[in-house]
This record gives sequence, structure tokens and C-alpha cells, in this order.
Amino acid sequence: MSVTVDPSEIAKFEAMSAEWWDPHGKFKPLHMMNPVRLDYITRQVAGEYGRDLSAPRPFEGLRIVDIGCGGGLITEPLARLGAEVTGIDASSDSIEIARRHAGTSGLSVTYVNAPPESLAEGEQVYDAVISMEVIEHTVDAGLFIEASVRLIRPGGLFIGATLNRTLKSLVLGKIAAEYVLGWVPPGTHDWRKFVRPSELAAGLKSGGADITELKGMSYDPIGDEWRLSGDLAVNYLAFAVKR
Repeated sequence: MSVTVDPSEIAKFEAMSAEWWDPHGKFKPLHMMNPVRLDYITRQVAGEYGRDLSAPRPFEGLRIVDIGCGGGLITEPLARLGAEVTGIDASSDSIEIARRHAGTSGLSVTYVNAPPESLAEGEQVYDAVISMEVIEHTVDAGLFIEASVRLIRPGGLFIGATLNRTLKSLVLGKIAAEYVLGWVPPGTHDWRKFVRPSELAAGLKSGGADITELKGMSYDPIGDEWRLSGDLAVNYLAFAVKR
């Protein structure tokens, strides 16, 4: 039995799962974030493993798992770069959407309807573990992080994105995003479950992984786009290496 999955959270995402690949639907914020997220992920992986992103399939031979993959917004681009990608999600509806979309896109991606602790029970380890905007939707962030770290091989990478638990994130990441701007449906986030960088770092460190970089993700209303920034108060990215 899963110890990190919140059934109410899964129900929220399953109610919206048909819209995963609609850039103007309920997942529009993730589609808007995707360019900056993917750029960060690919640059970090390429830099750590000495891969040339201008090559046809630069991630050939790398094994990557995308935890909380949803409809496959991150898994598919990584598969196109040549990686052997596994996407896992606790929502069976999202996994089905992801499988269908990968099939119509002609991509080979392994999708599994499971939380990370189930996958961690086996002996599979990966060169990189990706977790984008998932930790804040779990029952126990500490156990989720612990299970995630167990999936990283020694010397492997963790790249995660989540929301910081600050007054600014309450105003912008919760109240404004849900009730003023209408970016996501009301009730999508529980501010109390947002994760401070220090908490993420402690969880990773207990599993043997050390954060080497933190970057903020900030929305630019003038350019109508997301950018990397030095502001960690709301959305942020973390990069860690397992000892």
C-alpha cells in the first residue's frame, strides 16, 4: 500500500486528465513552464554526463525516471533525446493518456501506474530522477523524497521542482493563481504542503544526495513567459547529485 499518495489529490488530476496535452486547458501553466523546465533539465543532465545537446540523440544510453509524469510532458522530450525513459504516476487515467500520446507520437516510453516507493522496492536504479511539481501533492513529502533518492544510482542526479512555503507563495502560488488569475482550478494546491528548500535538502541528504544548485522560476507578465531567476520564494528548481 502506498504511503505517499493522497487519494483526493489523485482524484483532482484524474478529473482533468483528458486535458493533459491541451496547451490552453487546465494544464496551461505547466505547458507555459515546460520550456524553462526542459531547458534546465537537459542542460544539467548534458553537463553532468558530458553530452552534446546538438547531437542527434545526446542522451542515448541514459536511464531516466520521471516521477509524477502525468500525461508525459517531460518524458516525451527526454525520449526524443534518446534516453531510456520510464514515467510513473499514481493516476491510472494520466498513465493511460501518456501511453496513448506516446504511441501516436511514435515514441518508446515505459509508463507505470505506481508511486516511487513501489518502484523503489525493486532493484532498478537510474542515471537521473526527475520530479516536477509533484512533491507538494503527496501525503508525506519526506517519504516521497526518500523513495525518490533510492531510485538514483551512485553518482546519479535528482532534478526537482516544487513550491516554497512562504507568505509570497501563499499570495501568488495559491490565492492569485487559483482565485484571481484562474491559472489552475481552485483547490489545486494546499499551501501547507509546499516544501521549503531546506526541507527538500534535508530529505535528499538523508538518502545520500546533496543539492548543488537551486534556481527560482518566475513569471514575466510582460513577456508572458516563465524564466529562471534568483527568487526561490515561490517556484523553484533543485539539482542534486547522489554520493
